[in-house]
Amino acid sequence: MDWLERFNAALDYIEHHLEGEIEYSALARATCCSEFHFSRMFSSITGIPLSEYIRRRRLTKAAVDIQAGDARILDIALKYGYDSPDAFTRAFRKLHGVAPNAVRENSVQLKAYPRISFQITIKGDVEMDYRMENIDFEVRFAGKRHTVKTSRAFKTIPSLWRKGKTDGFMQALIDMSWEHPKCKLESLVGVCGKEAAIMDEEFDYFMGIRYDDEIPEGMEELIIPPCTYAVFPNVVEAWKRLYSEWLPASGYELANLPCIEHYLGPGHKVKHELWVPVIGK
Repeated sequence: MDWLERFNAALDYIEHHLEGEIEYSALARATCCSEFHFSRMFSSITGIPLSEYIRRRRLTKAAVDIQAGDARILDIALKYGYDSPDAFTRAFRKLHGVAPNAVRENSVQLKAYPRISFQITIKGDVEMDYRMENIDFEVRFAGKRHTVKTSRAFKTIPSLWRKGKTDGFMQALIDMSWEHPKCKLESLVGVCGKEAAIMDEEFDYFMGIRYDDEIPEGMEELIIPPCTYAVFPNVVEAWKRLYSEWLPASGYELANLPCIEHYLGPGHKVKHELWVPVIGK
């Protein structure tokens, strides 16, 4: 239960600092893992990015403060980290559907997002297949990157591959693959993030192929240093269970490198894999 206690301690820290600066490094120290690990595990378990949870909690508290007294809207905005009343009003209206100055009127409907707490639930009755792969050399990819909103990644990324299939980009990558096999990353890949730091509302998604020759015109290169990976079949299922089930019991934590979605070619029993960079705790 250590991980459960650590993550609840991190949520305590967030609650105590809603009126000030929240340091992601402090969250990492509280959970004894990297900033990226905490952010991705939080998002996987709760279904919302960490930054969005903090924003909702602050605006929930701000609405309570406005209702509770006669404090100026500007003072409340500054209290919860907004530099201007305009920025606060836009964020407040986006969440609550009304402007801050309307809150003190009667019969105004608001949204309250309560504090999250992590509790034990019974999971793990379905086994997770995985294998370990040690890549002891730099892996060089050729391809293109796209900006993806974190909250819509599971919808946006499949649409990027569908578009790549219709416009010929996917076939171009396939034609470049399997020329000089060096490891098992020889099929289409989607590299998630630049440095495995998906802590913002958007991240870069690199669609490409392992490639050692001259980068074709219109593409760019991406180089990933040597690393050990835990490899799981079925990308979507692996993303769902990785942070809440496998990592807490694995003896590993995420390395500060991107995860890789690996889409295998015809003839493979498994259609796609998730390669997760890990280091021992």
